[in-house]
Amino acid sequence: MATTATQSSGTNAQAAQYDYEVIIVGAGVSGIYQIKRLLDLGVKATVLEANEGVGGTWYNNRYPGARFDSESYTYGYSFSQELLDEWHWKERFSPQPETLRYLNFVADKLNLKEHMQFGCRVETMIFDEDTDTWSLSLSDGRTLTSRIVITALGPLSAPTLPKIEGRDDFKGISFHPQQWPHDLTDLSGKRVAIIGTGATAIQIIPVVAGQASQLTVFQRRANWAAPLNNGPISEEEMASIRARYDEIFEACSRSPAAFEHIPDERSFYDVAPEKRREFWDRLYDESGFSIWLANFPEIFIDENANAEVSEYIADRIRQRVNDPVVAEKLIPKDHGFGIQRLPLETGYFEAYNRDNVELVDSKATPIERITENGLRTSDREFEFDVIVYATGFDAFTGAHDRIDIRGVAGQKLRDTWAEGPITYLGMLVHGMPNMVMLGGPQVAAANFPRGSEIAVDWVMPLLEHLWNKGHTRFDATSASQQQWFDAVKLSYEGLLMNKAQSWITGYNSNLEGHEYGKTRYNIFATGGVEYAKHLEHAADKDYQGIDFS
Repeated sequence: MATTATQSSGTNAQAAQYDYEVIIVGAGVSGIYQIKRLLDLGVKATVLEANEGVGGTWYNNRYPGARFDSESYTYGYSFSQELLDEWHWKERFSPQPETLRYLNFVADKLNLKEHMQFGCRVETMIFDEDTDTWSLSLSDGRTLTSRIVITALGPLSAPTLPKIEGRDDFKGISFHPQQWPHDLTDLSGKRVAIIGTGATAIQIIPVVAGQASQLTVFQRRANWAAPLNNGPISEEEMASIRARYDEIFEACSRSPAAFEHIPDERSFYDVAPEKRREFWDRLYDESGFSIWLANFPEIFIDENANAEVSEYIADRIRQRVNDPVVAEKLIPKDHGFGIQRLPLETGYFEAYNRDNVELVDSKATPIERITENGLRTSDREFEFDVIVYATGFDAFTGAHDRIDIRGVAGQKLRDTWAEGPITYLGMLVHGMPNMVMLGGPQVAAANFPRGSEIAVDWVMPLLEHLWNKGHTRFDATSASQQQWFDAVKLSYEGLLMNKAQSWITGYNSNLEGHEYGKTRYNIFATGGVEYAKHLEHAADKDYQGIDFS
């Protein structure tokens, strides 16, 4: 079905003139696939991207060590056999430069860039109830109008900086890893501070340790991590992968997290302790998320099972760190293994064996102030040339909150979400008509492109339903939104991750209202398989949770 930007029905809407039928905000993984599907139908659509090129996360995150923790061949798009046949993944876990090349390859192959506008950040989005259109104000001074807006902003794209006095006083170079200077590729001879030991820092630290004259890591909370076990993909192996892509993607569709790794079918308690350890030894030495996602399901819900696997991983850390005191500092004491999203690492723990690397417990000796020459803790002054604030993201809602989005009666989305997100299927928000979110809050947290394709494939029939019926407006009902929120909240019950201090539960010490114990239900925690069933059910019921007019 072809549509134009002025096709509409209804008395008020008939006179509406607008620039596009659909505007997509964001040219990352989701935005690329979404514009492709719209163009296939001949819809007048465009992508607005704040950066100067495609890629989203993979355009911005150019820090040392940035790479997939998904197997590369499970991360790429599955919708095009031609793309699958032509692209050769060079490593099991692709580094950022190669991934960015891949996304440019896709956009160029499909001639998508001519439908994208770069260097234009969306500052406001206001819904006009008389014409059923959105008005978007851009950072370049333009205003564009559209019947429908699809946000593809990324769940971890709004970086947060720590609440430490004096950040503007530092005379050296400082930044969040997401804003790593593109020309800062080597830190040789530099005195470097990294504040934080989350997933990003765990990738950065081994690389910087090999460059910097001195690296000081400030850790407030230790983080579990397991080996990535990366390696090259030969021509022969890539040919084998191409031959079994159907099998690979089918396995992803059966995995709760949409990776190749399927939970073990045995019960933790049916396997003898010595056999459990043998099993974990094998998983630990495999690549990717095996030790996390191919493990016994009980490690996520049973305190005893989790304690045992946690002690196993702690022992593996002790074997890799020479100094027993440092090793114990690197072993989390406030949460069990796997109840937060697991970072994967290459040589992370061994980095602390180097003479030029120091680990500072910033919970015991808090950072009091950033100074002109470095920083001051409660017991010591440090001097640095570079400070890296690896202090996380305002997950899921943050990127939307940074745009002034106003729906029916001027209601602000950030106000609706002040106490935590509430959505319908993680895609729609009541009172924000004609707006769809890809990768927004309360979807299943999973291997991102697998989830993106499922989402876009659900959105397209929804839009066709709108157009074919001659409607100009759709909006989730208040009742359906509440039902989905209740289902999301229920999905957290019984999971040990309820105790986690992570972005899954909305915790971020750098943000007001994101304190520990005040859960923000950011994901549908039951996983991608069950989430896909909910999407399918909604479509089969003729979108009964959505009002069309």
